[in-house]
Amino acid sequence: MAEQDPSAVVRFMDLTDPRYAYMFGFLQADGHLSQQSRQRGCLAVELNARDIDLLHAFQRLTPYNSSITERSRATNFAAESHTAKWSLYSQEARTIVNELGIPYGRKSKIIAPPRVDFSRRDYVRGVIDADGSVGYTGKGFPFLSLTTASTAVGAYLCHYAKEVTGAERTIKRNARDGVYNILYTNEAAVALASHLYYEGCLALERKKTSAASLSTWIRPADMPRMTPRRRWTVAEDLKLLEIGDAATAAVEPSRTESGCRQRLTRLRTGCGPWPRD
Repeated sequence: MAEQDPSAVVRFMDLTDPRYAYMFGFLQADGHLSQQSRQRGCLAVELNARDIDLLHAFQRLTPYNSSITERSRATNFAAESHTAKWSLYSQEARTIVNELGIPYGRKSKIIAPPRVDFSRRDYVRGVIDADGSVGYTGKGFPFLSLTTASTAVGAYLCHYAKEVTGAERTIKRNARDGVYNILYTNEAAVALASHLYYEGCLALERKKTSAASLSTWIRPADMPRMTPRRRWTVAEDLKLLEIGDAATAAVEPSRTESGCRQRLTRLRTGCGPWPRD
């Protein structure tokens, strides 16, 4: 058993502590809480062995006996996969994390941000480290993304990122596998990464390094900025339906004819939400 952080003894999973908020977010997204007969069970997370330092950090923060093991095996994705696994069996510890919001068994769709006070950006960083990506696209543009099956977690990231960057996202499940793919690029990605991965924070080192590299990005002079999409208001929807003609309606609400035609079609065919009084 590794040497523990003395403060962990009385503060285990106090989510106002940035370290525990991050740890909880990471475990909630990528960990697994199992339960067996006679009150037995295990909280575990398995990572690529290159990320073993993070598991040692979790072990130091945990005032209960836990273990880290390594193994190599063939998988569908690699001839040899070298992984490290952190395992915690304490019933008391499992009860604490379960009550905070890590369910037993399959959890991907039902996890949600904690209902107690918690360090918000550290929790979000934990979720991103577990189920997200940060870096540069193939074309050299900064990005930060999250893939999650949880509506609550996806919506929370959108809400939080809008506060930090001003970028608005509307989540929608991927038709192929039913998950949410939330993406921030360019200035929004740079701002969000800089906010989440601050100096001295607990994080996966490789993602912290990638986040730091985004800060050097400068928008090319010939790269146009996209104008934020202007959302239709209820009043505009009602007026458009009253007029009923895209060309005529384009003058009054200061919308383009093409935009009015598309919106009118969506309203008439039920592809978009109908306005309410």
